[in-house]
Amino acid sequence: MSVSPLPPIRLRNPVDPEALPFETTATLEPGDGMIGQDRAVRALDVGVGMAAPGYNVFISGPPGVGRRTLARSYLERVSATRPVPDDQCYINDFAQPERPRHLRLPAGRARALREQVAQLVAELRTILPAAFEGEAFQREKERIEQAAKAQHEQRVEEVRRHAGERKTAILTTPMGLAIAPLDDDGKVIEPEAFERLPADTVARYNAAMAETKAELEASLEGVPALRKQLRTAMRELVRATVSSAVHHHIEDAKADWRDVPAVLDYLDALERDVGEHVDDFVRSGDGEEGGPVPELARGQARLRRYQINVLVDHDGEPGAPVIHEDHPTYANLVGRVEHLQQLGALVTDFNLIKPGALHRAHGGFLVLDARAVLTQPFAWDGLKRALLSRQIRIESPGQALGLMTTVSLEPEPAPLDVKVVLIGDREIYQLLDAVDPDFRVLFKVLADFDEEVARTDESTLGYARLLGGVARAEGLLPLHRTGVARLLEHASRLAGDAQRLSAQVLESFDVLREAAFYAQARGADAVHAADVDRALDAQRERVERPSERVHEALADGTLVVTTDGARVGQVNGLSVAVIGRGSFGRPTRITARVRIGRGEVVDIERESELGGPFHSKGVLILSSLLGARYAAERPLSLHASLVFEQSYGPIDGDSASCAELCALLSVLADLPIDQGIAITGSINQHGEVQAIGGVNEKIEGFFEVCARRGLTGRQGVIIPAANVRHLMLRAPVVEAAAAGKFHVWAVSTVDEAIELLTGVPAGAPVESGWTPESVNARVEARLIALAERVAAIDQEGRRDAAPWRAVMTAPTLDRR
Repeated sequence: MSVSPLPPIRLRNPVDPEALPFETTATLEPGDGMIGQDRAVRALDVGVGMAAPGYNVFISGPPGVGRRTLARSYLERVSATRPVPDDQCYINDFAQPERPRHLRLPAGRARALREQVAQLVAELRTILPAAFEGEAFQREKERIEQAAKAQHEQRVEEVRRHAGERKTAILTTPMGLAIAPLDDDGKVIEPEAFERLPADTVARYNAAMAETKAELEASLEGVPALRKQLRTAMRELVRATVSSAVHHHIEDAKADWRDVPAVLDYLDALERDVGEHVDDFVRSGDGEEGGPVPELARGQARLRRYQINVLVDHDGEPGAPVIHEDHPTYANLVGRVEHLQQLGALVTDFNLIKPGALHRAHGGFLVLDARAVLTQPFAWDGLKRALLSRQIRIESPGQALGLMTTVSLEPEPAPLDVKVVLIGDREIYQLLDAVDPDFRVLFKVLADFDEEVARTDESTLGYARLLGGVARAEGLLPLHRTGVARLLEHASRLAGDAQRLSAQVLESFDVLREAAFYAQARGADAVHAADVDRALDAQRERVERPSERVHEALADGTLVVTTDGARVGQVNGLSVAVIGRGSFGRPTRITARVRIGRGEVVDIERESELGGPFHSKGVLILSSLLGARYAAERPLSLHASLVFEQSYGPIDGDSASCAELCALLSVLADLPIDQGIAITGSINQHGEVQAIGGVNEKIEGFFEVCARRGLTGRQGVIIPAANVRHLMLRAPVVEAAAAGKFHVWAVSTVDEAIELLTGVPAGAPVESGWTPESVNARVEARLIALAERVAAIDQEGRRDAAPWRAVMTAPTLDRR
């Protein structure tokens, strides 16, 4: 055979523990999780550093590569160098209470303002009642009331005097005021006596009473004006009293806020409002609502209007905020207005405005899971609206969609300056990029994480530092260099490449935790290679039940796979079964049959609707290769069928196309295939064997079957040469190969593969066709024989059909 088995050193790329520059990870500085993600880090540098709008970042990559860990550590490091943003509050707009105002304050001062205003209001609740109960206020109040009363009495007295001059009187009765005539003695004339008076006297009295009535009505018309004058005077007194009591307290409060004009404006508005709502601070002594001006009385609940609603307080924070929102609902992103139930109704005010993640992240960074945002109703639209407008508008989804017409609060929008970091799969990024035009405007930077990194001295040391950092952070035992070496080999195995390391570090962390558990159980002071091996074995054991069932079926003959002897048209193909978290390789018998035909290669899996498109493509390629190589100038006169025996589920992928072609060549050449050899690999139309996936699992799956039946020293697996770099086989396979009991061959062409399987030279092209007695020569001879047989049958068919064609073409008689 021209292809020799691979040496054991090429079956696994071990990590030399002695080459690691440490004894245990306890001496290493913890890693930052950025192993080999230089491209992603450079993208983050651009996205975070750019101040222009739209330079938000989408971090893509598969789960488990440390996207969140890297984003957290990177952003926290950057945020420590950024200034602390302003505090945020909502305050009452006394002119428009339904439109609360947004207030920004220097970092750490919002709480001070809230406490200062609360203290001011508490003082006013004491100061104002005392001011209105004081002697000066009461004396001035009495003076105003007495002056108004005197003015009223003066007008009434003047009317009474004029009435007396007319011999009339103004009487007060239960029905109101009445006018009556008087006699010469000044006594009221009774109605009976008035009726007996002469007519001219009655007429004179009636005229006098009419004049008195007109004067009285004129006087009474001035009473509302007097009352209005009284109320105005009382309001001015109250305002002056409030100003005298409150103004210097307000000025004292202003002294701390000279650098914040918005707070000064607010305190001025508060002072004016207190003067207009003094009843909220003053109650009568018996507990009933009252005050110096009874018609202005209100309840003490109105004092909530003077509170400061602190949305975001950055007091004591070292830098810009980094917010991770795990549940990004619409309300959790943009905020909400809560309600209280009172007397069966829902009420609210500006104190019930609650911040969202965007408020808390203003001036810093907001980290979101893309899938979580997209699956929450209205959340994605709300996030885009805020980023596009650069302001946060707190409104319910019903308000945003124009579906609600009830009166509610309309808080002033808050300004927004934030960097949003979305974390998601590549599929989500591609979907948003394709269907949402706003996405490209808002997320201009893609930080794409690699699934694997090159296995270099730098990356191995970085991996060790990362493992050591996790062990230190979680209080685990440190790793010995042998334990680190074994975990690095496992990372290469996860990457499916002996020259690379898997960047999906979370799985390695799980192995580390279990290995530390076993090391601690045996009283070790560090995690060694044996502990890592035990953890890996335990993980495999937990998920290998399906694999055990397959091997039991192979052992009792339920599944038929031959591992010794030779068979024509029969070869052991290899596949990988993935069930949950576990995957394992298993051999499958592939058979081929050939008969005379018209060049059809039937894929039974496809005909039975079990074969997927990639498998069907592989069969079409081998059919094309067969015709081009052996029947380029003559018809391909065969009918071939290919099938995976005892296959009862969907099959896809082209990794069995090389095995299928070898089975077909075996039938055509009438050469048996060694059943102790399994094969995997895809082919192209030139007969070249191409790389496939799962090469380690496939080799180990066939090795397990052979080992259980007994290794003969002739068994092994043929793989594509391009897959040699991916080999990270487990120790039992490598040890068997070193002992000469099991072999792995790497081939580049189907000729090398068929030569290994049959033990007959594949042959090379010569002037007359192929090298005599080679596999290719035998295949070509068989196909020529089939073509000649088809031609002979066609000739016989034409000769037998000639008389009939003569009858069919004979001229018809003219019967006219």
